[in-house]
Amino acid sequence: MANRAFSIARLPGFSTLAVMVFVMLYLPIGLLVLFSFNAGPSPAIWEGFSLQWYPRAWANEQVKDATLRSLTIASFAAVISTSVAVLAALGTTRRKRSAGQTFVYLMINQPLMVPEIVTAVALLILFGFIKVATGYQGLGYLIIAHSAFCIPFAYLPIRARLEGMDLALETAAADLYATPWQTFRYVTLPLLMPAVIAGLMLAFITSLDDVVISLFVKSAGQDTLPTYMLGQIRRNMTVEVNAISTLLICLTIIMLTAFFLLTRRNE
Repeated sequence: MANRAFSIARLPGFSTLAVMVFVMLYLPIGLLVLFSFNAGPSPAIWEGFSLQWYPRAWANEQVKDATLRSLTIASFAAVISTSVAVLAALGTTRRKRSAGQTFVYLMINQPLMVPEIVTAVALLILFGFIKVATGYQGLGYLIIAHSAFCIPFAYLPIRARLEGMDLALETAAADLYATPWQTFRYVTLPLLMPAVIAGLMLAFITSLDDVVISLFVKSAGQDTLPTYMLGQIRRNMTVEVNAISTLLICLTIIMLTAFFLLTRRNE
């Protein structure tokens, strides 16, 4: 009798454990979505179905300001971090292996390995010196901080795509006297574009959802949507926060679904 290949799914209790994990992960999210349609003001006592909290959240000027600020920061951060990620991916894949390349890879992905609170405190100290020296208090600090934090999220899918790309077309372009810029613009970039878009979306959603770095770096009156929601929960939890959270969940699902489809297309 031939030995069957090992599969963790055949281990005793695996299915039960998997179901328990999914229930613990998604039951709270499901309850949050459900209570965003609660007719009453309680975030925990069901009083009937109603859509009233969605228009009320939309009519809230603070929510509008925080949402616009979050979208602005996330858009700039996504573009900047993805541009840097493309250059970093090209620099770490389109060259011969050399001493220190693993260290470079490690440093690019450092924000993923260091606790976010450490990055936030370090940025707070750095930007504190800059604020004292320049007097500037604008959104630039949040954009720079989010851009730096989002680079590895954009870098990983772009690097994976570059490593899976055949060099034959780029070599052929060079043989036909194309300059390095022409080869990149007309050959490499079009082939790389699905991964670039996927990295852009990952960076955007990571920036949009960030709380810790935003909380430490922002100045007075610069609440993003997540930090505004955190402040509302601390003061008085309302169903309006549930409605905003549900909309953020929907946006995240849409972005991650698009990322999955683009990644599958790459494969």
